[in-house]
Amino acid sequence: MELLHNAVRAYAWGSRTAIAELLGREVPAPHPEAELWMGAHPGDPSRVRRSDGERSLLDLLAEDPEAQLGQRCTERWGSRLPFLLKVLAADEPLSLQAHPSAEQAALGFALEERTGVPIESSVRNYKDPSAKPELICALTEFHALAGFRAPERTVALLRSLEAPDLAPYTELLAAQPDQNGLRALFTTLITLPQPTLDALLPQVLDACVLHVKERGEFDLECRTVLELGEAYPGDAGVLAAMLLNRLVLQPGEAIHLPAGNLHAYLHGTGVEILANSDNVLRCGLTPKHVDVPELMRVLDFTCGDMAVLTGDETQPGVWTYRTPSPEFELSRLEPAVGGETRVDHHGPQILLVTQGEARLSCGGQELTVARGQSVWVPAADPAVVVTADEPTRLFRATSGSD
Repeated sequence: MELLHNAVRAYAWGSRTAIAELLGREVPAPHPEAELWMGAHPGDPSRVRRSDGERSLLDLLAEDPEAQLGQRCTERWGSRLPFLLKVLAADEPLSLQAHPSAEQAALGFALEERTGVPIESSVRNYKDPSAKPELICALTEFHALAGFRAPERTVALLRSLEAPDLAPYTELLAAQPDQNGLRALFTTLITLPQPTLDALLPQVLDACVLHVKERGEFDLECRTVLELGEAYPGDAGVLAAMLLNRLVLQPGEAIHLPAGNLHAYLHGTGVEILANSDNVLRCGLTPKHVDVPELMRVLDFTCGDMAVLTGDETQPGVWTYRTPSPEFELSRLEPAVGGETRVDHHGPQILLVTQGEARLSCGGQELTVARGQSVWVPAADPAVVVTADEPTRLFRATSGSD
């Protein structure tokens, strides 16, 4: 059990306050800070703090993978930590995107390798042969678009706007209100010629302004379209976003984003856990490469409400966010003040404190972990006992339990 030193990633959409405040640094930060990475991603691995200095977690895994990761994990993932834990802080919308399944990623990666697309090329879709499912759990109120809305509700939204040039697209879905109709409408919208898009978008935005003024049924959805239209003028992703569920997560609530789920994080701070992969297929709301045929191969047009997870209380003070993703499992720990909470797992663990201060005891070793600090617990270590003298919250990342 050892403290981690983690990298902060600076992207333009990040917050100048959320991560700096979590880490106890000066606020505001000099530039936007988007993500705090905890894990062994080759691009920015955590460093383990030891009495003789710091060592890359990547190096520790390579030297003794079974002790660090455990037998079950190494049998499936080799010496690679299968998950990456993040604190994500968004002040502006991220790109509209989806991630491939393991099979899709393996095929796509192999094809780009055979055809000689450079790994750092701006038109490369697959950086590795791995899936990239995700789960985001809100630390603050967290706004997102995720998954295709039920077609009947989308038809009602589009009709409520009364934009004349939008009507043919609305009726395309109304004539076939199912997954196939969604696919047809989505494909049509994101492949519109730019002149057509430039004529249609202002009508849609004007209709959204009127809808908001009249406090219509789809006020939140229309406000989102207006925000995206201002941030990404002329972008087909603004229209595509109208087909998705608009979600507002409260602290402790989470959504799981499996392969093929189209989504965009809009605003807020959350703890994100994802498979240790860089594979992203973008749809819009970005100046980066959009490969429409490959995106269509990956997208899942299953429609309806997105399930919001609150966690199953698997033991007193521990809530686990169950997903089918084998790469990761996230739990929220809220130990009783003055009591003890015991956590154990067959594989590696990262523990992150997001509120209060925790005392961790493991095999005779003790650490006091402050807010914003995190700890690496190798698979070979015994169970960790968590105690706290004040209201405290931790998140635990582990490999999947299947």
